[in-house]
Parts: sequence; C-alpha cells; structure tokens
Amino acid sequence: MSHNTVAANRHRHNFANVESVWLFGYGSLIYKVDFPYLEKRPAAIYGWLRRFWQGSHDHRGTPTAPGRVLTLVAQAGARCSGMAYRVSPEVFAQLDEREKNGYLREDITLHFDDGQQQPGLVYFANADNDAYLGPASERDIAAHIAASSGPSGSNRDYLLQLAEALRAMQVFDEHVFLIEQHLLRLINKPTNGKAGQSSSAC
Repeated sequence: MSHNTVAANRHRHNFANVESVWLFGYGSLIYKVDFPYLEKRPAAIYGWLRRFWQGSHDHRGTPTAPGRVLTLVAQAGARCSGMAYRVSPEVFAQLDEREKNGYLREDITLHFDDGQQQPGLVYFANADNDAYLGPASERDIAAHIAASSGPSGSNRDYLLQLAEALRAMQVFDEHVFLIEQHLLRLINKPTNGKAGQSSSAC
C-alpha cells in the first residue's frame, strides 16, 4: 500500500448527516492540536500498544531518511491511554493530509474514565504500508530518532514532547519512556570534553 493515504481515507467513512465524531489521539495528536474540536476528554482503547514502528517521510524525516513515529500494534489485553476529541466531520479533510504517510482511519471503541464508551475513529499504520519500518530495540529506535529531522522539526522533539504530555496526563508507557531515556543519554553525551546540548529542549 502506498504511504500516501489521503485518497483512501476520503473513501473510508460516510459522514453524511453526522454532526460530530470522536477521534482518538495516541501520539502527536495529544500535544500538537492544530485542528478545531468541540470537546476533548482523556480516553483509552483496548487491545493496542503504542510503538515507534512507522516511518515519517513528510514530518519528522525525509523520503530518503525517514524518521520514526508512532503507530498502533495489536496485542491482546493491552491498554493504550490517550486523548479523545469530538470533532466535526469537516476536520477530517485537514487530518487526512496531516496523517497521510501510511495512516488509515479505522473504527475503534473509546473508553472514558467515567466508564462510558463511544464509537470513534483512530489513525494508525498497518505493516503493509510502504512507510512501515517495523520493530527494533528501544536503544536503536532512540539512535534513529536522534539522527532524524524533517519539515515539521526534529524527530527528537516528537518523542520528548510526547513523553512530557504523557506525564502530564499521568500515563506511563514503558516503550516511550525507555526510548526517551536512551535518547537523553545520546544527546547529552560529552563531546570533546563538553556536554552536548539538545536543540529541541521543550
């Protein structure tokens, strides 16, 4: 499957006579909310894990040197916490462009802290898209992220801002935080007797 999914997404859901839709964010949609929304609430989805297994050719990397960003990987019994946004269907024209690098809109059930459940949508990238990079150790992912940047900024910013946002939500994600630990060791490693400085401090 091509990693440009704009056309595919625009044929996936019929929003006729629909006033609003819940959208689940588990990565940059948590901290980079550049779209209008009607309501937002912490939520979780079940049976999925966050993983830095998707390539970014258009935001945090380039076509020849893609960065690593998040997608979802199915795992029985898993719980992925994030942020849910109730949006007007018109917003998906903007979001389809933002999430075009291999991500498809999929149906999902959102679970809210008060016990309520709502149907919603989530963008994630399957292993059969051209931008998929696949699994690697957290140490290797950190090294990849440290060396990557693209039109939307450095790949390390993506990771560090996400980790900060998850902490603010009191969400623990072992995969994200282990990569963050390795990244911080890399970017703060002494060079020529001086401590390195991260250009993406946030």
